[in-house]
Amino acid sequence: MTIASIPQIKPLTDKELQQINAYWRAANYLSVGQIYLLDNPLLREPLKQEHVKPRLLGHWGTTPGLNLIYAHFNRVIKKYDLNAIYIAGPGHGGPGLVANTYLEGTYSEYYPNISQNEEGMQKLFKQFSFPGGIPSHVAPETPGSIHEGGELGYALVHAYGAVFDNPDLIVAAVVGDGEAETGPLATSWHSNKFINPVTDGAVLPILHLNGYKIANPTVLARIPHEELASLFIGYGYKPYFVEGGDPAEVHQQMAAVLDTIIPEIQSIQREARIHGCQERPQWPMIILRTPKGWTGPKEVDGKKTEGYWRSHQVPFSDIAGKPEHLQLLEDWLKSYNPEELFNEKGQLIPELAELAPKGQRRMGDNPHANGGILLRDLKMPDFSNYAVEVPQPGTVNAEATKVTGKFLRDIMKLNDESRNFRVFGPDETASNRLDPLFEVTNRAWDAETLPEDDHLSPDGRVMEILSETNCQGWLEGYLLTGRHGFFSCYEAFIHIIDSMFNQHAKWLKTTRHITWRRPIASLNYLLTSHVWRQDHNGFSHQDPGFIDHVINKKAEIIRVYLPPDANTLLSVTDHCLRSRNYVNVIVAGKQPALQYLDMDSAIKHCTKGLGIWEWASNDQDSETDVVMACAGDVPTLETLAAVDILRQHFPDLKVRVVNVVDLMTLQPQSEHPHGLSSKDFDTIFTTDKPVIFAFHGYPWLIHRLTYRHTNHHNIHVRGYKEEGTTTTPFDMVVMNDLDRFHLVMDVIDRVPKLGSKAAYVKQKLQDKLISHQHYIQKHGEDMPEIRDWTWPY
Repeated sequence: MTIASIPQIKPLTDKELQQINAYWRAANYLSVGQIYLLDNPLLREPLKQEHVKPRLLGHWGTTPGLNLIYAHFNRVIKKYDLNAIYIAGPGHGGPGLVANTYLEGTYSEYYPNISQNEEGMQKLFKQFSFPGGIPSHVAPETPGSIHEGGELGYALVHAYGAVFDNPDLIVAAVVGDGEAETGPLATSWHSNKFINPVTDGAVLPILHLNGYKIANPTVLARIPHEELASLFIGYGYKPYFVEGGDPAEVHQQMAAVLDTIIPEIQSIQREARIHGCQERPQWPMIILRTPKGWTGPKEVDGKKTEGYWRSHQVPFSDIAGKPEHLQLLEDWLKSYNPEELFNEKGQLIPELAELAPKGQRRMGDNPHANGGILLRDLKMPDFSNYAVEVPQPGTVNAEATKVTGKFLRDIMKLNDESRNFRVFGPDETASNRLDPLFEVTNRAWDAETLPEDDHLSPDGRVMEILSETNCQGWLEGYLLTGRHGFFSCYEAFIHIIDSMFNQHAKWLKTTRHITWRRPIASLNYLLTSHVWRQDHNGFSHQDPGFIDHVINKKAEIIRVYLPPDANTLLSVTDHCLRSRNYVNVIVAGKQPALQYLDMDSAIKHCTKGLGIWEWASNDQDSETDVVMACAGDVPTLETLAAVDILRQHFPDLKVRVVNVVDLMTLQPQSEHPHGLSSKDFDTIFTTDKPVIFAFHGYPWLIHRLTYRHTNHHNIHVRGYKEEGTTTTPFDMVVMNDLDRFHLVMDVIDRVPKLGSKAAYVKQKLQDKLISHQHYIQKHGEDMPEIRDWTWPY
């Protein structure tokens, strides 16, 4: 592992240097104009107060560096005919990316009203951070983007996700030095151990050090040069440094470094594709050190601005209150000499326009940044071929996720040639019973391998790293560039990516209303090793709250499924993998459990989303006394066991069993497209009978979903109430009052017709709970009558 020697040549001729610097000046001018100007976009007249926006929003500090990188990538795209996209990690680099896509012509093609003339430039400026306009960060509205700039930490991992199975793609991944301080970004550097140069593309990380965050210096900008180089050599990279504040020198350095790096990347790939992946390459990267707010005001009101944190956002404001600021802005804008860059019509002069690539080689128009264009359907086997035989409901056991693992295995096999499907998870694929995948593929791995290692290879298609954020980021990058994926995770620890889910859901919501964005494959989560079967790991592993978080998002985006057994899980998984532009959350257990529905019944049940289980109900010919509802595999088990107890002790009681697979069906139809009409909800849940609802998660979520329905006041929910420890499976439900005995007691308390016998039954159930406690403390496992219970026939 070595540090790269800095090329000492000056590859740009005087004319080329002048042109690329002029192009950079044009991008900087457009960036400043977006932040400040409402009118007078080309300064055809002296700048006045009314030409400036009343509210100044945006970020300038990182933008000149982003513009420099974009201009130089345009050059090497043309020189080497590269297929490249650009990911801007610095949070609010929006002005730069919008400016560059406007200069190359993409922006006006996607938004014809933002034309390449003075009128269009005025609209370009006005819309930025303006009501009815566009955000200040790189957003779905920005052509060429697959990375939302609103949250830091994920630029690099998105870039790597984009190049998996994209052998001709190169991603310029710019990492801001503030962003580099985040935990997810620090882990993302290890993604180079998962790249296969034979079948994957390449990421060129560019660490952009301008020294400061919002109001403080950044760590990586304040460590010695040798220490910084050693850090990235330790990560496995070959760092090239580009440093300085003189534009001419930096342009020459950047050109020389890129003219070294691009052939180096191509050589790595060529050797691997001819001779195979012999050893992990030392992939190149760039460390770019330039002043923060470069080319902006040196000082404002006597205080240092360029090269300091004061240039991070808007370098100066209060234009109305300080006339000298208006003059400062005019001088700043004129320093770029816009009259040399744009003609009388406001168009970029032809010799500069020629510097941009053409057609889909433009980074703003690259189809990989609009992945739905490239998306192709998965080849899918018939999921019903994997059905578990269920001769009678509630009598046979199976491992639901193990069965689905076989289904995923064959999806992987069918799509091996097209290489458009991967499975992601934090070191839990086998633990979550999806190990049938390893019959047809390995774990992706390009680090050191020992003879005793299990299922590791550079061409593996199962992505495992003990970082939920990396898995999520890789998957997002993979989906956004037109492929399909599946993410399995322990339920309690999916919370680690809460904010990443937020951003992806917001991206999907926004793109639904952008006509040129094409739908992408849905983001599919399988949450297993769930709260009710984490009795062995204890309280730290017990949390079903991710679904509460998900349901905060718009109904047009999110779906939550709680299949009770293997066949329903197969049906739901097939549906989710075929869907587009959703976030699908599936919660299912991995342990052996009772099976309830044959495949035909499972398909019908999942299609409806919820339904009455006639085989478990006895109210077909009379008025219902109580509705026993359930959602989730363990709550379903406890509900059915409670119904069994009720039948034994109260044979005249009329019970209806309702199972919910699609949680969104509980909402009114007006709130979610899967929601039941008021009439259908009343028909199933009645308008006046008690509903005892056993739920997988926190009880209040069911109340939240159903509160507008007629019988809401009669819905009594039992679920997880933050009680847990290391104990037995049944004791987990007892601790949270979700067990069969508490459910029966709930019925006794709410159905007056049960009479005096109810008191004796209730006492018996209380005795059972005491016996349970004594038994587990003595034997360390649940009572046989609990462990071995099946539906009676």
